[in-house]
Amino acid sequence: MSKLGKKLIAAAKEGIAIARGEADPKTYKVSVPASVDVKAVRRRLRLTQEEFAIRYNLTIARVRDWEQGRSVPDSAARAYLTVIEKEPEAVKRALG
Repeated sequence: MSKLGKKLIAAAKEGIAIARGEADPKTYKVSVPASVDVKAVRRRLRLTQEEFAIRYNLTIARVRDWEQGRSVPDSAARAYLTVIEKEPEAVKRALG
C-alpha cells in the first residue's frame, strides 16, 4: 500500500474513534499551510477571479490582492483555501 493510502486509513480510523467517543478530539492537531498559491488553486479549478470569488463567497478585491501579492491570506483563509483546493465540490455543496 502507498504511503498516502496508509495515511488516509489512519486518518479515517482516528475520525471514527473520535466520533465513537473513544478518542479525545482536543488532541487532534490541524496543520494549516504557511502559504497558499491562490492563483494556482483558482486556475486548477478553471475559474476566473470573479467566478472563484462568487463561488466561494470571497470578495473579488481580496482574491486580486492575494494573487498580486498586495496581501496574504490569514490562517483562517489559508485553511479555507486549502479545503477549496482539496475538496472544491464539498465546499460548493456546503455553501450551496
